Amino acid sequence: MTHPTRRRLSAVPLGLLAASLVPRRSFSQAPANWPTRAVRLVVPFPPAGTTDLVARILAERLQQRLGQPFPIENRAGAGGNIGSDLVAKGEADGYTILMQTISSGAINYALYGTRMPYRPEDLTAVGLAVKVPNVIFVTNEMPVQTLRELVAYAKANPGKVNYGSSGAGTSLHMTGELLKVEAGIDMIHVPFRGAGPMLAEVIAGRVQAGVDNLPSAIGHTRDGRLRALAVTTAQRTPALPAVPTTAEEGLPGVEATAWFGIQAPARTPRPIVEKLGAEIDAVVREPETAARLADLGGMPPGLTPQGGTSPATFEAFVQGEVKRWAEIVRRSGATVE
Repeated sequence: MTHPTRRRLSAVPLGLLAASLVPRRSFSQAPANWPTRAVRLVVPFPPAGTTDLVARILAERLQQRLGQPFPIENRAGAGGNIGSDLVAKGEADGYTILMQTISSGAINYALYGTRMPYRPEDLTAVGLAVKVPNVIFVTNEMPVQTLRELVAYAKANPGKVNYGSSGAGTSLHMTGELLKVEAGIDMIHVPFRGAGPMLAEVIAGRVQAGVDNLPSAIGHTRDGRLRALAVTTAQRTPALPAVPTTAEEGLPGVEATAWFGIQAPARTPRPIVEKLGAEIDAVVREPETAARLADLGGMPPGLTPQGGTSPATFEAFVQGEVKRWAEIVRRSGATVE
């Protein structure tokens, strides 16, 4: 006679039985205490640039809200690919996250093609922190006062005007390439390792023009060390109200809104993603944090009806950006060496 308990066990599929015998680390329960230690926030660009500035504002508030340190680790190189790849291939336990950007999170997939070390599906979206305009500027020695005048000057001097960016493949590089395509001009791109050295060279007059995210350039434009010609958003920014948009300067096609948000390795437990996403949403909608970002030229995420962000809305946003920039890269013919 077969024992009843034995008969019931024999009816259980072997796969389910094996799974039941594995020691459980319940992702539905374990993340409830997350984080219980420091959460490393990888910034794939050098210190003092916009990515770093936004990351530090976000990390400060997340630490205060969640009670654990969020140390910044700058892992720059390859247009943000080195730091992003580090996170994409890292432990999916919620303790290593990425300050992602429009460059390494959208543009680079098309720009680097088969040389990209990671793919969109290797990372999961957590929350969008801020959007910012890019700003086109020139050294004070340049004999131009407006973007229209820069275009005219470049047409009169083909191949003799150079412009700097914080690196090949960044939205700053691609904004310059968009300007070349839309205006029909020939300018030479000079990539730097970060915004800091690029801004220093333009201020010194060794590079004639530049494109930067507004937060890292705004101090230099406000104090007159750089001459801002246009911002690349559809509307003027309250942070620099006297500076026109590219559309106002006759180039509506030169529109590029940079963005900065948090991503994590793709297999990060969903409860952690949702919890961190909710905290980011709360932080970016705090009046004090919003004011700090706005003073740098930042704009709210605006992905949810409340004006904030969520993992799902940020994921959809990133997917749209990947497709949009693939077409822009194709049109511009831009490449990286």
